[in-house]
Amino acid sequence: MRLKDKIAIITGAASGFGRGIAELFAAEGAKVIVADINGSAARACAETLGPGRAIATATDVTKRADVDAMVAAAIEAFGGVDILVNNAGVTHKNQSLLTVTEDEFDRIYAVNVKSIFLTTLAVVPVMEKRGGGSIINTASTAGIRPRPGLTWYNGSKGAAITLTKSMAVELAPKNIRVNAINPVIGETGLLEQFMGVPDTPANRAKFIAGIPLGRMSKPLDIANAALFLADPASAFITGVAIEVDGGRCI
Repeated sequence: MRLKDKIAIITGAASGFGRGIAELFAAEGAKVIVADINGSAARACAETLGPGRAIATATDVTKRADVDAMVAAAIEAFGGVDILVNNAGVTHKNQSLLTVTEDEFDRIYAVNVKSIFLTTLAVVPVMEKRGGGSIINTASTAGIRPRPGLTWYNGSKGAAITLTKSMAVELAPKNIRVNAINPVIGETGLLEQFMGVPDTPANRAKFIAGIPLGRMSKPLDIANAALFLADPASAFITGVAIEVDGGRCI
């Protein structure tokens, strides 16, 4: 019960990495706000975490009203927020940087970058009243070792890493730690977009060939890293971006 009595908001929590984090946090004693743009999927996930253990919110993290309502729901249901995991994310299909549309670009930066701005505005005053907290941003190895074909997505994750470090310094006096997780390509619903080709064993093998430990990341890999960064045991760690990548960035 490493997170006993802690209150955690997880965005993009209805599937993929976010769901893995929500399930592990709940198992470790946290009260969880399962936030996702897909409200029905968020409710289904929350129901699996057990009565009194979780609530769901239908949240578009690019809209301030939705983000404020998400935090208000956490306060109403559980009394505050101790942990925020900015996990919601989108990408464009692996392709030439010249063929990504302006709408796709705007959506990527709204979900992957603006959301961090909005959740910070909403959560920091709440955490400060509780004596501190932990903010965890799901960034990517794309932000430090970018692949061709994902240029604009790569840039959004580079921004997330830089924001993490700057936020960590500025929020340290409030006892709010800010860290990031850099997953390598993973087994989630975005896999085919990252690859830019159909998800076949042969195509997977091409991507796995660049990962020394010989597999893609899984939700539990990312969840375990998030648990460490949320756990009071990591109380002296802030401003880091942990590579959960099977050695790809070596």
